[in-house]
Amino acid sequence: MNRIRVRLKSYDVSLIDKSAKAIVEAVRNKGGAVSGPVPLPTKIKKYTVLKSPHVNKDAREQFEMRFFKRLIDIYDPSSDLINALMELQLPAGVEVEIKQ
Repeated sequence: MNRIRVRLKSYDVSLIDKSAKAIVEAVRNKGGAVSGPVPLPTKIKKYTVLKSPHVNKDAREQFEMRFFKRLIDIYDPSSDLINALMELQLPAGVEVEIKQ
């Protein structure tokens, strides 16, 4: 059984959900079997910055970046289905990683 695994990464949860929905709809329109999108754990990277560089060490700000990920498996892909996935237009803030 052949399988294509698609991993989506983004900073914006709404963009990644729209992209995952578009991929699943494209696969189902071409008659393919799909599993997902499976939400993977969100990675949070936190940064602490001093508000004033020389005095007031207690005055700090915290910032965080959230990395959202989704996983989609496509089973028994046909060449027609792969062409449809390649022609799919996804938003600019979404990184797509495809493995076989």
